Amino acid sequence: MGVNINYENKQNYKRKEIQVDRDLLLNGMKYKVSFELDLKRNPYKGKYIVIEGIDGCGKTTQAEKITKYFEKQKKKVWNIHEPTRTDAIGSIIHDFLNKKIVLPPQAVQYLYTADRIYQQENLTVPLLKKGNIIISQRCFWSSVPYGMMDRFSGKFSFKEKDNLLMALSILSMYYQVLAPNITIYLRTSAKVAHNRLSKVGIEEHYDKFNKLLGIEKGYEWMVKTFPKEFIIINGEQSEEEVTREIIEKINNIS
Repeated sequence: MGVNINYENKQNYKRKEIQVDRDLLLNGMKYKVSFELDLKRNPYKGKYIVIEGIDGCGKTTQAEKITKYFEKQKKKVWNIHEPTRTDAIGSIIHDFLNKKIVLPPQAVQYLYTADRIYQQENLTVPLLKKGNIIISQRCFWSSVPYGMMDRFSGKFSFKEKDNLLMALSILSMYYQVLAPNITIYLRTSAKVAHNRLSKVGIEEHYDKFNKLLGIEKGYEWMVKTFPKEFIIINGEQSEEEVTREIIEKINNIS
């Protein structure tokens, strides 16, 4: 089965045309399906802000700093994570990341999607309806570069990028996860990120240099393909400078 997503205009890509050709081995027949989709936008009064990037880019540090900034502004703010850390599905994912259990790599992103939908329905959407600000470490965007890696068992490939956009509920007619109001991409090289992770002394599933390098390529493809969805900040600056830039960008948009 091959999926091709045709991005008509990278500056305005609300129109999506997706062609699906499925070769049936028994009779050689093909089916073609076309439909148009946009990302599912946040219709609620709360703000959904996401910090994205490869492992070691500084997401956790910056999410904590931005959360504290809004708390000082007397705002109702929540700092959440993907995957979740205590829920049933999130616990399985963390066991996989910490090498406590073995899972088929191709199945991992489906667990992420299930965990993401669970959190959206039970936490994210209810909080946004009440007008809260949510600072999230990762969202559905992570599934694209990491999914490219998992799809081919650790060998990075762009071949399945369009399939992933459909299958992981990003561009899906079955269920779409909510797109952030603001997505901050902390651009950090695999080399710098790997050095940071090495200093911590804990290596998770995706922390090997060759995997980080492939995931970095996936993020760069993504921000080029969806330029209006990302604010790019140099994640190799000092923590204070990165925080200052994030706050400045958020305030300019808000």
